[in-house]
Amino acid sequence: MGESREAPASPAAPGEAEAVSLPVTGMTCAACAANIERALKRLPGVGAAGVNYATNRATVTFDPSVLGVPAIVEAIRDVGYDVIGSDEPGAGRSGRSPRESGGQGAEDDGALEDLEQQARDREYRALRFRLLLGAGLATPVVVLGMAHAQFAGANWIQLALSAPVLFFCGWQFYRGAWKAVRHLTADMNTLIAVGTGAAFAYSVVATVAPAVVLGSGFMTRSSGTVQPPYAGHETGPVAPVYFETAVVIIVLVLLGKLLEARARGRTSEAIRRLIGLQPRTARIIRDGIELELPTRDVLRGDIVIVRPGERVPVDGEVTDGASAVDESMLTGESMPVDKTVGSSVYGATMNTTGAFRFRATRVGAETALQQIVRLVREAQGRRAPIARMADAISAWFTPAVIGVALVTFAAWYALGPADARLSTAMVSAVAVLIIACPCAMGLATPTAILVGTGKGAEKGILIRGGEILERAASVATVVFDKTGTITNGTPEVTDVVPAGKRNKGHGAGYGRERPGQVPQFGALDPMEIEASASTDSAELLALAASAEANSEHPLAQAIVRAAKTRGSLALPAGSAFEAIPGRGVRVTVDGRQVTVGSEALMREAGVDVTPLAADSARLTAMGRTIMFVASDAALQGLIALADTPRPEARAAIARLHAMGKQVVMLTGDNDATARAIAAEVAPTGEIARVVAGVLPGRKSDEVKALQGGGRVVAMVGDGINDAPALAQADIGIAMGSGTDVALETADIALMRADLNGVADAIELSGRTLRIIRQNLFWAFFYNVLGIPLAAGVFYPWTGWQLSPMIAAAAMSFSSVSVLANSLRLRR
Repeated sequence: MGESREAPASPAAPGEAEAVSLPVTGMTCAACAANIERALKRLPGVGAAGVNYATNRATVTFDPSVLGVPAIVEAIRDVGYDVIGSDEPGAGRSGRSPRESGGQGAEDDGALEDLEQQARDREYRALRFRLLLGAGLATPVVVLGMAHAQFAGANWIQLALSAPVLFFCGWQFYRGAWKAVRHLTADMNTLIAVGTGAAFAYSVVATVAPAVVLGSGFMTRSSGTVQPPYAGHETGPVAPVYFETAVVIIVLVLLGKLLEARARGRTSEAIRRLIGLQPRTARIIRDGIELELPTRDVLRGDIVIVRPGERVPVDGEVTDGASAVDESMLTGESMPVDKTVGSSVYGATMNTTGAFRFRATRVGAETALQQIVRLVREAQGRRAPIARMADAISAWFTPAVIGVALVTFAAWYALGPADARLSTAMVSAVAVLIIACPCAMGLATPTAILVGTGKGAEKGILIRGGEILERAASVATVVFDKTGTITNGTPEVTDVVPAGKRNKGHGAGYGRERPGQVPQFGALDPMEIEASASTDSAELLALAASAEANSEHPLAQAIVRAAKTRGSLALPAGSAFEAIPGRGVRVTVDGRQVTVGSEALMREAGVDVTPLAADSARLTAMGRTIMFVASDAALQGLIALADTPRPEARAAIARLHAMGKQVVMLTGDNDATARAIAAEVAPTGEIARVVAGVLPGRKSDEVKALQGGGRVVAMVGDGINDAPALAQADIGIAMGSGTDVALETADIALMRADLNGVADAIELSGRTLRIIRQNLFWAFFYNVLGIPLAAGVFYPWTGWQLSPMIAAAAMSFSSVSVLANSLRLRR
């Protein structure tokens, strides 16, 4: 059809900060993430770097004039890890200057997600194979070891079966430990490698040169007494070995890793589902020819065809046709949204009924879907403040544990039974190393943040980071802007009062309250006109709508909308239209001069409004705007309009009040209108304070004053004129569809215009924080209790001494329990 299409955008200016998110492979614990993070922060040009073990992603903000993505990838490889898709140009990039034409950003992101999923699948299959092989080889070793087999060759059989378990099935732990040693650090792999390696090395020595272990005699593991060789097997002494300890530890840790990989895969389902919704192809029209192209090749300005049952490929504006579109992936709202010419449509939403065409306005990384994915990923990559405690402890935890293990070995070797000092000391030290693996601490916070932000995205609540998710739980005061937040932001007809009918009960709409009655705001219900048997009200509305049909003023459009909702109203065409700025309009309708406007305009036209003065004063006091209607200088009636509250506003504010939150309303509107709205949405005083006549600059001052009392304040606004207050608040919450500046500026963006999302976000924050605290408590409690038990501190009084095998099982169970606890947020 020959539409113009925009060319690729120019690249970002040199020196402008960019961000890249890289999927990293090879991490086995939180300490691995810390090692990579330290290496990245040492690079010149890096402004910030964070590595999330739960998502396996490194997020780096850098100056592209100093540093490039290949150098970042190389730095990650230098410390022993790799980056998925790093050989592809731009892989993983999510900078501030996305490739705007052609959709490559979206395609690269989808392709990268596929590569990540393939890598996760390979890792899972490899773990499962090594686990099954290790379990198969370890079983006879455990049987021989636990039976204390003393026949000749028993130790050699265990050695032959154990070696593949350690050095093939468990090779990743030894490789990880070697990486840590090379960089003068220690992590979970260090503890596992040292623990199992010590048990295996001791057992090898006991097998190859038993006299070294036994000294002048030898003993059984059950009694510690010297036993002669079995008859017929006079081949030398059989020393006690701990091959089964080493192999069982490897198998149990592999089992924990397998369960962990499976659980971590479930935590990121929200992002995978979102990306999976992006159609691979789009049907477009170029130069009058219908083409089916990959979605990445759609350009801004292309005309796109969508048929029933198909997903919308990119964002755009409907140019032809009509349909109902399921936008639940974007807003969380299950009801389809009607789309007609001029309506906005968003990529990955599902067309349900009719066919339509639309002009592409946002493609590639610009689309709402890609912005959501980027925002959720950024949120999942940011640490919550509560995570600093775990980070600080993890920094010295592994070296401290190694120190405790050495002290344990020395103490048992010096004070243990004379005939079993070495073995007892070694077993106790190994148990300490294994029980103390800090996996649970490393997973406690990021997994909960991962699940929490993903769950929020599913409900249409976008939270910009772990620190926001944590802080929202402490919100004590919620400040609402009025216009466009508590109210719909557009005027609606609320009252239609014909002249001469006011004392006969024929006033239509709302505005017939008894003295002292709380005004009931809401759009005019056309059925109420009929129910009141007020034919004159319908005629008055039709007359005013005919006069206002050619006006673009919001009040005029509200009158026309109200008339059109009654299909039976005839709207005769007007002529000689004259707009009087700030006052109203004059139009000729059916040969009569119709005037619609303010009281001042009526006075100029010589129209006496005295018969409706009382109604006008009453409605004005309720915060409504009055439009008088006259025909040939004779007063016909008045129409009252107001910006009406959102349908859910009353329930949402009552819910926040029930949660113990102080609710405040700020508005630039006059005091009477503000208090009328407050009385409607909070009839029993749920709004603690109403501040009217406030300009945008002063709104931030009001928020600052509330913060002065030490309260955590959340500001809810539309994200544009409320920007100063949103920035000042501890938590800025923007209402909107998720396609404009709100996504970039707000701490929390509500993808659907539903005030209940505010309470949902605060509740989700509170639940996530509780989960994190539970995770940290059990992780710390487990280590605090487990290390002394493994070291044998309680042995003199209780006889308790922890087996390394039990320690390995407990360590794996601890990590899996933390993940399972985090996954409860999905419910």
